[in-house]
Order: sequence, then structure tokens, then C-alpha cells
Amino acid sequence: MPDLLIELFSEEIPARMQARAADDLRKLVTDGLVEAGLTYAGAAAFATPRRLTLAIDGLTGESRAVREERKGPKVGAPDAAIDGFLRGAGISREALEIRDDKKGQTYFAVIEKPGRKAADIIAEVLDATLRNFPWPKSMRWGTGSLKWVRPLQSIICLLSDEAGAEVVPLTVDGITAGRSTRGHRFLSPDAFTVNGFDDYEAKLKRAHVILRADERAEVIWNDATQQAFASGLELVEDRGLLAEVAGLVEWPVVLLGRIDDAFLGLPPEVLQTSMKEHQKFFSVRNPKTGRIERFVTVANMATADHGATILAGNQKVLAARLSDAKFFWENDLRTVKAEGLEGMGAGLANVTFHNKLGSQADRIARIAALAREIAPHVGADPDLAEQAARVAKADLQSEMVGEFPELQGLMGSYYARAAGLDPAVAAACQDHYSPLGPSDAVPTAPVSVTVALADKIDTLTGFWAIDEKPTGSKDPFALRRAALGVIRLVLENGLGIALRRFLLIAIRPNIVALLQDGHANIAQVGLVLSTKSDTGEWVDSKSGVLDASDNLIARYLIDKEPSESEVSEVANLLAFFHDRLKVYLRDQGIRHDIIDACIAMPGNDDLTLLVKRARALAETLATDDGENLIQGFKRANNILTQAEEKDGVEYSYGADLKFAEDDAEKALFAALDAADAKIAPAMKDEDFSTAMTAMAALRGPIDAFFTAVQVNDDRQVIRRNRLNLLSRIRKICLSVADLTKIEG
Repeated sequence: MPDLLIELFSEEIPARMQARAADDLRKLVTDGLVEAGLTYAGAAAFATPRRLTLAIDGLTGESRAVREERKGPKVGAPDAAIDGFLRGAGISREALEIRDDKKGQTYFAVIEKPGRKAADIIAEVLDATLRNFPWPKSMRWGTGSLKWVRPLQSIICLLSDEAGAEVVPLTVDGITAGRSTRGHRFLSPDAFTVNGFDDYEAKLKRAHVILRADERAEVIWNDATQQAFASGLELVEDRGLLAEVAGLVEWPVVLLGRIDDAFLGLPPEVLQTSMKEHQKFFSVRNPKTGRIERFVTVANMATADHGATILAGNQKVLAARLSDAKFFWENDLRTVKAEGLEGMGAGLANVTFHNKLGSQADRIARIAALAREIAPHVGADPDLAEQAARVAKADLQSEMVGEFPELQGLMGSYYARAAGLDPAVAAACQDHYSPLGPSDAVPTAPVSVTVALADKIDTLTGFWAIDEKPTGSKDPFALRRAALGVIRLVLENGLGIALRRFLLIAIRPNIVALLQDGHANIAQVGLVLSTKSDTGEWVDSKSGVLDASDNLIARYLIDKEPSESEVSEVANLLAFFHDRLKVYLRDQGIRHDIIDACIAMPGNDDLTLLVKRARALAETLATDDGENLIQGFKRANNILTQAEEKDGVEYSYGADLKFAEDDAEKALFAALDAADAKIAPAMKDEDFSTAMTAMAALRGPIDAFFTAVQVNDDRQVIRRNRLNLLSRIRKICLSVADLTKIEG
């Protein structure tokens, strides 16, 4: 069985596109070959800055002959139907066969496709792949029609086996496939021929090209760490930068450079960000001081002077970049020392957060007020939490963050320390954006947690107030991420917070902003005001007549009861939290119906309590007793529900032991009494495990009851007593979780 080698040689492919392109090449070609009737043993794709390569092992030499029968219209059907069937089958009317069918005579088409040589199929598939390749961006050049990411220069398409290698006949846009390629642009520019993948990879390496991206990355990492270690330093790990740099070079040469002493006083993160973003340099750190003192650059050339000229040029460019960073840093420090951190952020009053939600300064005021409310429930000092919220976003006005937006928050912590603010405030400046994703660390310091919660809750309530909710896959304001952030902050810090209360607190100032700016009217926000019939002025029982220009806002601020609109929006937002929580817990193995059973219970806005209940229920249902109890509960609930509908009464008046006749019936009374005695105090103490265990213990007595006793007895007194007994089962079980939500 032959092996296939494909190389697409071009000008430099952007590093960010290489891995995806290699995978697309493998998928498109292999899918095309399989669809055409070929099979293969294995396939691997590779990328360097100037080539995409695909190696396929164990390819079949030709496709199988195929015979297919298709049933067509009935004999006598309209000509249009018959002609459509002929076109689909690709045969003429004379080739149709008439056969007897259950419903009469019917046309059948017999389609026979002979086997095809692998080379013919490969040529078709590769041609289609090249012409339909899904580059994020592509270009045309010269007079050709082919689009590629950069001008395509040559193609290798080679089938090889024990007998030798054969070039697949293929010409695409004037480029004819062959068996030759080139090595490194400068170190080995001459063309050479290859006979198969192993020969190809070996000759490339001799021509100063390492084909495999992971091998290039390993060379870079090993050489860089060894050079740093030899200087008593350590390389700062950055896997993303490593992958990018490995896509920029074919023959990596690692060079260790120096950072001018004038820049060593800059924050390490500033040095690291500037070098990474502008120069693609790795940072090298002094493990004793934590300072970034040197850098690693990766050249694509081995030079006679061992990279001295390259390093000199890089250091010159780096000095210019770091001079800018130093200028920004020193200017920002002068501003902080002269005006304080709030002074630095004063300009945020002129920065619009959203045209319906006011400026960044308006938002900061809302977050600060909410942080003061949340702080006691998180164990944070309210004054510190409010102060942290007021300065947390001040660095958005700094020159450093203007140049490097990814440093927002981090620079705020540096400026807060420079301003002499409490360390907890500085930490909150850095941490209040977190967590930014499912793998991001969650803050644990109380002030940081408070401000992070206030920030995310304000974002969610604000966009809910203006009806900018996520729809389908669209979430332009990252509200799903904000909700997950709140969930993780609450759960991973074990916070017992009634979320509904804080959502109501947070949504009010956002609605006030809509009223003040004319984006909503009194009816839209659900307020009910009264007027004096003689003057038409708004009246409030606490303050009397209100000024006509401000009465609407003032009345709203005075009214402490949430409006119907607020309650409705908060209920909708809480349901959104519950949906995000289902996704979060699903990854931890908790079924959605278990979560639904717990969401249906009181206190479902306390996410920590909700998850504690869900985990206890999941553990209970994982046991035989728990699983069988569900069936017993559902049987009891179904019988009871049907009887209540039929009789038009509610059986919840308490069963009496004196009417019990069977031993199993009496045993169930005793079991329910024992369970109730354990479950009620356990639920009061939020000890869900104990409550669930006590509930699961009812499995045996309930099973025995249904085996021995007929509920719908002919004697009405006995029947009513037994239905009331079923009501006790339902009441006890539903006090733990809404088991009607459990599937199965």
C-alpha cells in the first residue's frame, strides 16, 4: 500500500494560522479520499513558516468498484419525475429496469462505478482542497485565479511504495506538482528532490529546516532555559509566545540579550508585556529579586558572529520601546502623587460606558455603593470596599494602560501602592476583573471579592435593565462570562449570599439612569405615582409635594419597594444565573434535573446553599435506595394527584395510625415519623446530607407498603387515610427537594 506526501510551499505563512491550516489540510484531503473510496492507516500534518506538509500512510492503491441500485418512480409516472430521477442517477432512460413491486411496476436504476487509481483521486481531491482552502485571509497574485494565504510557489504530490516513488500528475493555476522543494531561505536555498516522507524530513533538516513545530518549540525552550540558567537566571514561562515564535522560524537560533540598566526599575509585567507584544522576546527573570533583567530572542539564522549583530539591532529597537514605557510609567506616577488615584481617574466622567447606562464614572459610583452593601456579607470592611471600588478603574486613564490595555488592573495595583493606599485596596484594583474565564484564578481576599462581585453584578443588572440580554450564540457584552464569574466567586469562596437582594439593589440605579437620560418613561419601569387632583403635582407621603422638574427621579429614589418591573427583571436574571450554574455543575458531573429539583426549592438565590443541596441529592440518587425511592415517591405522587383530581379535594389533613390495618402500613407510619424527626432539624441546619440519608431510608417501608396494601380501598375511610398517608410521603420528600423534577 503506497504512502502519500504532499507539500505546499509558499511565502511566509502567519504564525497564528499555521496550526489550524495544517489541521484543515489533513481533514480536507483525508475526508476527500475516504469519500472517493480510498482508505488509509494514518495521517499527520505539519507546518513551518513556508510550507504545509501532509503525510498519509497505508493508502489503498485504488478504490473499489461499486454497484448501487436505486428505486425510482412507478411506471406511468409523469415524465418530469422520471427525468429528475435519471439526472440524479446519471443514466439514460434506456438503462432503466422495470421490476414488479408491491404497488405495481416500478423503475429501478442500476449504477455501476468502476474502481479508480489512487493517483487520479488524489489529483482531484488536492485540486479541490487548494481551490477551497478555508484561510482566514487569502490573496491572489499575478494573473492566476488561485487564492492562497501568500503566493504559492511549488507543490510536492508524491506516491511512494517499495517499488519507488511516483509524482501524481497535477497542475493547479500553472503550478505543476513535482518532487522537489527548498530548505532554509538563506542557509540552504538550493532545490533538492525527495522520495518519500522519511527522506523528505531528513533532507529538510540537513537543509536547516525543522519540520515539526513541537520539535522547534522544544529546541527553543531547552536552549533558552539553559542559557538563562548559565547566567544564574530563569526563563519566564509563556507557552503561547513559545508556540508563536516556533511558527516564525524554521531553524531556531536562541540568543540571550541584555536590558539596559535604565529600564530595570520598570514593573516586571511592563517589561514582559512590552517585549512580548512588540518584539516577541521571552523575559528572563532574576529569581532572587523577581526583576526582569534580560531577554531571549529567537533568530532564524546562524551567523558567523554568533548572533552579535542581530542582538545589537534588537537591543537598539528594544531600548526605544522601553523608553516609551518608562516615560508612561513616570508620567503616571507623577499624576498619582500630585492628584491621587481618584484624580487620575477623574477623566472617566467623560468616557461613555454605554449610551443608556452613563459614563464610566457613573458606573464606578454604582459599583462603589453596591460594594458597600455586599462587604459585610463577604467579611470585608465596607469603607475599604467602597474606596477600592472608587479607584479600581482609575488606571484606565493612565498612559501605561492606554499603550498596553492588557495591563489594566495590574497597573492600578502599582499606582494604588504608590499613592499609599491600603494593600487590600491595591489588591482589589488588580483582582476585581477576575475570574475572566473558567480556568482563571478566583480572588479570595474579602475586599477583592466584594469589588469583583459588585463589578460583575452591576454589568449584568445594567444590561438587563436596557434589555441587552444574550441571544443564542451572541453575547457582545460577555454577560455569560460575568455570570459565571459571580458563580465562581460565590461558590469557591463558600459565600452564603442571597443574590436576589443584591440584584434588586443593583438594578435600581441603572433604571434611574434610564429615567434621568430620557431612555425610559414611568410606565416602562413599572412605577405607580399619585397626583394631587387640584395641582397635578406628584405627591409622596414622606416628603410632601415634589418639585416638578425632579419629582419623578426623587419619587423613585424615595420609594424603597421594588417595582414590578424590577422584580420581573431580577427574576429573569436569576434564571440566567441558574442556567449558567447548570453548565458549571454539568462539568462536575451533576445532572441538570437534579439542579432543577433544587432550584425549585426556597432560597434558590443562595448559590452555595443550592449547590450544597444539589450535591447531596446527587450522592443520594447514586445509591440504590435513592434511585428506588424516586420510583416510590413518583408512584405515591401519581396516585395522590389522580385521587385529588377525581375527588376535588386535597388529601393533606394527616393520616391516623388507628385506621392502619396492615403491618407494612403501620411500619410506614413509624418510618415517616422517624424520618420527619431527622429531616426537619437537618434542613433547618442546612445539613442536606443527613436529610437526604433520612429520606432515602424511606425506600424500604414505601416499597413494602405498595406491595402489601391497596390504596384505593372500597372503604372510604380507609381509602382517605391511606391517601393522607401518601400525602405525608410527598410532603416529607418535597421538603428536601422537588423530586417531581427528577427524570426517569
